[in-house]
Amino acid sequence: MNNVRRRNFRSRPQKNNFRRRNTPISPSGTNNFKNNGNISFNRNGSMNNINNVEKTMHKFQQLAKDAQSNGDPVLAQNYLQHADHYLRRYNELNERKENTNDKTKNIDNSFNKENLADSDKDLTQTTN
Repeated sequence: MNNVRRRNFRSRPQKNNFRRRNTPISPSGTNNFKNNGNISFNRNGSMNNINNVEKTMHKFQQLAKDAQSNGDPVLAQNYLQHADHYLRRYNELNERKENTNDKTKNIDNSFNKENLADSDKDLTQTTN
């Protein structure tokens, strides 16, 4: 006889805060610069991940090829401009990665030289 009973609807609290603002709205109704909305825009690091940038670049290149084959040169040019933007971002991230790799290599080399110098000092002290 469970069909006779009906459960009352209970609303669940919103978990992901999808449409909520990060800053509270002022009750006076004045427009503050802080409530712009663009200031707290967050991409979750999608433009800093080199794999995501490369994947997006290839996606826009493929969309440009498809638009060109469909006979829409304006849309193809638009997609190529987007792909060019992501290509510049990809190159920038590659340069940054190479620079950090060079810095770590230089630090490792200097650390190894210091260790060799210390071990040479230890050897000379033990032989004397």
